[in-house]
Amino acid sequence: MTAIARWCLRRRLAVILLWCAVLLGVGTSAVLTGSAFSNKYDVPGTESGKANTLISQSFPGREGDSDTIVWHTGKGTDASTDRVRDTQVEKTMDRTLDDVAALPGVGAVQSPYGGGSGDRGEHQDRISRDGRTAYATVTFDAPVEKLDKKDVQRVVDTAQRAGEDVPGMDVEAGGPGIALTEKQEGHMSEAVGIAVAAVVLLVAFGSLAAMLLPLVTALVSVGTAILGIGLLSHVMTVADFAPMLGTLIGLGVGIDYALFIVTRHRRGLKEGMPVAEAAERAVASAGRAVVFAGVTVCIALLGMLVLQLSFLNGVAVAASLTVVLAVLSSVTLVPALLGVIGKRALSRRERRRLAEHGPDEPADLHTDDEPGTGKTGGRARACTAARWSAFVARHPRLLGGLATLLMVVLAIPVSGLQLGTSDQGSNPRTTTTRQAYDLMADGFGPGTNGPLTLVGEIDDAAAKLDFEELPGKLRDVQGVAHVSGGELNGSGNTGVITVVPEGAPQDESTSQLVEDLREDVLPDATHSSSLDVKVGGVTAAHDDFASVILGKLPLFVGVVVSLGCALLLLAFRSIGIPLKAALMNVMAVAASSGVVVAVFQWGWGSGLMGLGGSGPIEPFLPVIMVSVLFGLSMDYQVFLVSRMYEEWRLTGDNRRSVRVGLAETGRVINSAAVIMIAVFGAFVLSGDRIIAMFGIGLASAVALDAFVLRTLLVPALMHMLGGANWWLPRWMDRLLPRVSIEPEPVPEPVPEAVPEPVAAAAGGVVPAPRDELSSDSQKGPLR
Repeated sequence: MTAIARWCLRRRLAVILLWCAVLLGVGTSAVLTGSAFSNKYDVPGTESGKANTLISQSFPGREGDSDTIVWHTGKGTDASTDRVRDTQVEKTMDRTLDDVAALPGVGAVQSPYGGGSGDRGEHQDRISRDGRTAYATVTFDAPVEKLDKKDVQRVVDTAQRAGEDVPGMDVEAGGPGIALTEKQEGHMSEAVGIAVAAVVLLVAFGSLAAMLLPLVTALVSVGTAILGIGLLSHVMTVADFAPMLGTLIGLGVGIDYALFIVTRHRRGLKEGMPVAEAAERAVASAGRAVVFAGVTVCIALLGMLVLQLSFLNGVAVAASLTVVLAVLSSVTLVPALLGVIGKRALSRRERRRLAEHGPDEPADLHTDDEPGTGKTGGRARACTAARWSAFVARHPRLLGGLATLLMVVLAIPVSGLQLGTSDQGSNPRTTTTRQAYDLMADGFGPGTNGPLTLVGEIDDAAAKLDFEELPGKLRDVQGVAHVSGGELNGSGNTGVITVVPEGAPQDESTSQLVEDLREDVLPDATHSSSLDVKVGGVTAAHDDFASVILGKLPLFVGVVVSLGCALLLLAFRSIGIPLKAALMNVMAVAASSGVVVAVFQWGWGSGLMGLGGSGPIEPFLPVIMVSVLFGLSMDYQVFLVSRMYEEWRLTGDNRRSVRVGLAETGRVINSAAVIMIAVFGAFVLSGDRIIAMFGIGLASAVALDAFVLRTLLVPALMHMLGGANWWLPRWMDRLLPRVSIEPEPVPEPVPEAVPEPVAAAAGGVVPAPRDELSSDSQKGPLR
């Protein structure tokens, strides 16, 4: 690491220009090729996936996505426009649907009225029983991910103009294509997160140059990564929310990684080191921890590959790309910029004090503690983090119990977790998609917003007879509101039946209906022939996706936790440290998931934040949450425990190690956490429900991890366990390779009496105490 830092410092202009060239080159390629993101959650091999494949093969005209235009009358005082069949209403909507059918990007329009153009037919069931609501189906000529947003916006504008021509008539549009017009193109969330991060950095550093440096490096790495994700979408399936998720993760870790290195660099400057030497030492110490932390984050993210779902594979690779670039910019671009800004990494007051009073003395954390004060001595005495560390040391059981109680209470909502994909009924009430959804539900029943599609394979006369009788049998099934179809393709070997449930797509009753159809109703109705009927549709597809995720979740969690524990075992040569880290990570995931369930599934405060109504939690959210949270929480674990481990290797005193480690790293961890919370929390402003889920989930997880787990529960447990924290069987110590985060080897221990805390770990590999302290301690307090 020292050699890398030295090379980047000496050739800082070349490093800066190289990063600019990479950003420009990737950006140019991304602009020329565009992107090919996907929002298809289908899992090949599932029943819904097979149903969709049969439909696309047998009914090629249904390949495009269909949306709806809904109109509702009866709100005005004019009796001539009180029903959708009134002359003025029908003429206006006929003309409007003709105009929509002629728009670019529209393949066909099916109207509830008879005759007219636009390839429309008779669909009397598209007029509600009270005669005040009707809808037309708009089929685009391409899947939603390939639609031009401008074409879709023309459809919305044309439809809504009809409502201005008829008094008392509302016209709204809904569906996956229409939803494109409601996605915010601005970057308000990123701007707010960066602004808050800038304030925190300015308060922490007191230097404008030092504040700008982490922001610049994070923006360069994130910008390159996001543009690269667009190119990646041409090679593999990448979800349409992957760029926003990558931005969220990249900004968080990018700013934090640079923060740790700049903090260490500033400490070296205040101790009188030249700029180049301070930067080299910063990268050699904090840079090692950054690389190690980045590796753990990537391992956690790439753990999604074990699920073997193409949809999540792209998310894993895309998110990992942002982390890799954040690490690379931290260990190359950061030292180059440190060389450019020179002494301006310090504030004017700090530079003036350095010139007038000379350099600060290195931290002397081994000064004897003041009896009865609980202070760690030296420079840390006046530090709030040191006082907090001493307080935790005096009351480990009480504070540990309170922290555990808080985490358990926050995790309670997870017991009611409902996985599924929230539909447009969860959108804010002001959106046209939500209003169209409500009009459809009020006029035709909630199930019309997500009908089930039954696809039958017909290979003989008996199967055809069973298929023809099936609609009548389905009408008597509990939970079915309406059955239509029995439509055959040209060759007659495939048939489609549409079943409208009584419940909304995201209701549990609809999922139960899917299960009943598959397990009981359809097998009983088709047992006398070879007819094979598969249940598809939005709800069925999402239920299948959730089932696949839940089935593979234990394997996924086991792989991620095992790999993370293996890394910590190698780094800290302890059995207890990895096990506690795994436990803390599980608690953080459970508690933050509980917050997500309360906000989004129970609807606590989601309306106030403009996130719409309550709805189920996205099936892939737990997987991505586990990956991201496990990786990010490892950052704080590494930065905190590595300082404790250094002190333990020097003194063999567990109590001192925990107190000094927490005092030395407390402020920098808290500053990093505040930045990450601000970045994640700001994504609630994105207007995207999925990204808002990630933002709230990750922000709450980081807050709990930094302020409850790492600075309270972890040190409390380590105080209670004593020297057993660092126990490792001798046979394992001989087998494990030596991997060190520290930049310098610790001198061999000299024989002397083993203190009481060490004796508690008898039988394991425990160092003898030392009086020396490494002159390049990895973590120092912000000053």
